[in-house]
Amino acid sequence: MDWWQAAALGIVQGLTEFIPISSSAHLRIVPALLGWGDPGTAFSAVIQLGTLAAVFAYFAGDIVRLGIAAAVWPISRKPTLRDDARLAWAIAAGNLPIVVCGLAGKDFIETEARSLYLIGTMLIVVALGLAAAERRAAMNRTVESLGWGRIFVIGLFQALALIPGSSRSGSTILGGLLMGLKREDAARFSFLLGIPAILGSGIYQLRDLTEEMGRGSLDWVGHGSLDWVGHGSLDWVGLLAGLAAAAISGYISIGFLLKFLQTHTTGVFVIYRLVLGSAVILLAYGGIVR
Repeated sequence: MDWWQAAALGIVQGLTEFIPISSSAHLRIVPALLGWGDPGTAFSAVIQLGTLAAVFAYFAGDIVRLGIAAAVWPISRKPTLRDDARLAWAIAAGNLPIVVCGLAGKDFIETEARSLYLIGTMLIVVALGLAAAERRAAMNRTVESLGWGRIFVIGLFQALALIPGSSRSGSTILGGLLMGLKREDAARFSFLLGIPAILGSGIYQLRDLTEEMGRGSLDWVGHGSLDWVGHGSLDWVGLLAGLAAAAISGYISIGFLLKFLQTHTTGVFVIYRLVLGSAVILLAYGGIVR
């Protein structure tokens, strides 16, 4: 993978990680259509660290406030910190389902789950779920009103994101809507809930990716100059280019989605997912993409 291919996939990752159309599906589909080959689960997980940087930048105030409350409240018991501390610890607990499912299903996630037929199917399934939630969910709660039980249920929906095509933001927003959150709050909570999952997955897979890349070496090349030569299909320049592209495009997509959901439903994403899912299944069935 050349650095510009990694950067292009970083842009794809950043634009589709937070918009509920599945970044993992696009990271599988786009390279297949361009004939680049499957970048693999390790690259897909590590490149999310770029979008995680976008979350930290965009929600810096919320993250600092929740982190301080979680650390200080158990000692000080200040009433003003109680709600933030409860939300912070509930977010941590809400990530247990995706951790357990991710470790238990690691082999399936890295192999059979990357089937284009399954990706297309999950694009459609979550689209239908979002459509149903838009029709029946109350959508009258805020993030701060969520209890541990509702957050854990949303965490169960987040675990669906382990299957490419589900979309971590899409499945988590779906869970949030079903638990009564307003659309914008469901999106905001999706970003906050995803911090531990994205961080853990990225760090866990970083080891595998660096081993695949090879440690590289300093070799003499050309006119006696010293250069870094990697031994894998991706070098550090490519990885950093992908991470930077994902961070920039991710920051843009966060702002877009939060503003969009203030005045719109998720209907346009439902339609996009239905069309894309159907197209992926047909293209895979016809042997056009593999």
